[in-house]
Amino acid sequence: MENWFQFNIVDTGRLPLFCYFVTLIVAFIATRINVRLIRAKVGWFRNVNVGEMHIHHVVFGVVLMLIGGVAGLIVSSASQVGYAVAACIFGVGSALVLDEFALILHLHDVYWEEEGRTSVDAVFIAVAVTGLLLIGLRPLTWDYGTFVAPAALIIANLALAVITLLKGKIWTGMAGLFVPPMLLVGAVRLARPGSPWAHWFFAKRSPRKMARAIHREERWRRPVIKAKIAFQEFLSGRHDLPSTRRGRRHT
Repeated sequence: MENWFQFNIVDTGRLPLFCYFVTLIVAFIATRINVRLIRAKVGWFRNVNVGEMHIHHVVFGVVLMLIGGVAGLIVSSASQVGYAVAACIFGVGSALVLDEFALILHLHDVYWEEEGRTSVDAVFIAVAVTGLLLIGLRPLTWDYGTFVAPAALIIANLALAVITLLKGKIWTGMAGLFVPPMLLVGAVRLARPGSPWAHWFFAKRSPRKMARAIHREERWRRPVIKAKIAFQEFLSGRHDLPSTRRGRRHT
């Protein structure tokens, strides 16, 4: 194990990325344990307040990300350990920020509401992408030999990624950045019914195509979503408060 770590992580210069990966996961789990204990009013676990103002942990996350990011810029390029320490700080900050990603997205505290699951999704995506980078994969690259120019390949992959994401296939789009053939599948297949692509191109123009999309969503995707939500709630707690976003309008 020690030889594997030395050869695949340290010698390849991935120690900072490995430290970021580990601290992101550990800090997220620790944060979720803390907020669940706060919600259950266990012991001395309480929210951080200044007077009547609640200080969300995203604030501490932003500060730590700034410290870690600046530290990573100023440490000596010859010191992988220095970069690793900066990456740890940045990883903790990233976990705190992403854990309240839904608050940033909605500009409203939806932490324990249904919309709050977006934060957990954001953390899962960050962990997945970092893990793929850690094993040596690189986004938007694929070896097709000498038949395709690298610049044209990158542009084509980006276009397919945008189409896949607009079709509501977030995981396929993110994974496809590292395995481009997945982008082709995601871009060609029917869009999810709630996606921007469906809204723009066939929600009103093609009722039959919309019905097909809804049928696929209910038959194939709903069970997967339920399994994902069950795992999320096991890890992060239940997002069971009534939504305060529905019916709200921005002025």
